[in-house]
Amino acid sequence: MHILHVVGARPNFMKVAPVIAALEKRESIRQTLVHTGQHYDENMSRVFFDQLGIPKPDISLGVGSGSHAVQTANTMIKLEETLIEKQPDMVLVYGDINSTVAASLVAAKLSIPVTHVEAGLRSRDLGMPEEINRLVTDVLSTLHLTPSRDGDENLMKEGISPAKIHCVGNVMIDTLVRLLPQAELPDIDGVQSNYALVTLHRPSNVDEPEMLAKLLKTFDEISRDCKIIFPVHPRTRQRIASLDIDLDLDNHPGIVLCEPQGYLQFLALQKNATVVITDSGGIQEETTYLQIPCLTMRENTERPVTVDVGTNVLIGRDCERLKSQVKAILSGHVKRGRIPELWDGHSGERIAEILVNGDVLQDALASSTV
Repeated sequence: MHILHVVGARPNFMKVAPVIAALEKRESIRQTLVHTGQHYDENMSRVFFDQLGIPKPDISLGVGSGSHAVQTANTMIKLEETLIEKQPDMVLVYGDINSTVAASLVAAKLSIPVTHVEAGLRSRDLGMPEEINRLVTDVLSTLHLTPSRDGDENLMKEGISPAKIHCVGNVMIDTLVRLLPQAELPDIDGVQSNYALVTLHRPSNVDEPEMLAKLLKTFDEISRDCKIIFPVHPRTRQRIASLDIDLDLDNHPGIVLCEPQGYLQFLALQKNATVVITDSGGIQEETTYLQIPCLTMRENTERPVTVDVGTNVLIGRDCERLKSQVKAILSGHVKRGRIPELWDGHSGERIAEILVNGDVLQDALASSTV
């Protein structure tokens, strides 16, 4: 059986690594890894591949940046050539990025079964491009591998046959469990003491000057009680530089702006943080597993299990609430969560078992309707 994996950005890398490793143990499986290059920082991509132990991609499409339409279209054009040439028996896609929906569309039109790893997640917010990608990918997929039971429920409510749905747990946690012992703190001023780790990238937080300025002023206030460690994406750094605010962030005594970190370094920063402030979906999951308080600067989340079961609290865009929540955490009033079902480091093996079981695929294909 020839399985072709499609990845395109850093969140995909953490998810594909354990699946490739589990399938490598199966003599009946041949694998091809395609990197679309949606995340076009080659240095950071290489760091992640090296740290995660992912083999060098068999094919790199070099799609690069662009609008959602341009990026998706370029991926489809280049990937169609690859799929016609390689003729895989199945295409595996991961998460909710543009490469994911592009690969699903191309494979489906070529009548190649699609398996969606991390299926069924829903924010109910169509203003998020990722939500559109999730919906389209799940409509086109033959097998839906969900990270939690709410994903199963979402898919069944949307009319997906139960024969196509399998809850396998969170494959990204497999990578975390395997590499956590190797995670070492980077040499950043302030990480040895009480600190809040900040990561922001969503347009609603970093592309709106008024909101970004409000957040930075809030971090300034929080930094009087604990250090702020803020790995900043280059695009976000440009946004910060363009703001007219009375804050010298390059020389701020309580806020440390640093470069984006490799996987192992960032994992150590999360593990040792007093609190994490983020708008990232994956970080909501990682902090839940690590049992670190997480405050999410979003109105909704496609990962409600991190709120219902884990350590995550949705803050929305309410900076006053953010300050009060941080103050409560610093005072010892911490939300006690637990690790969700099947987030045990063995999701990759469960996925491999499903993929090599011919009856599972046949049942899923038999339940597909036009």
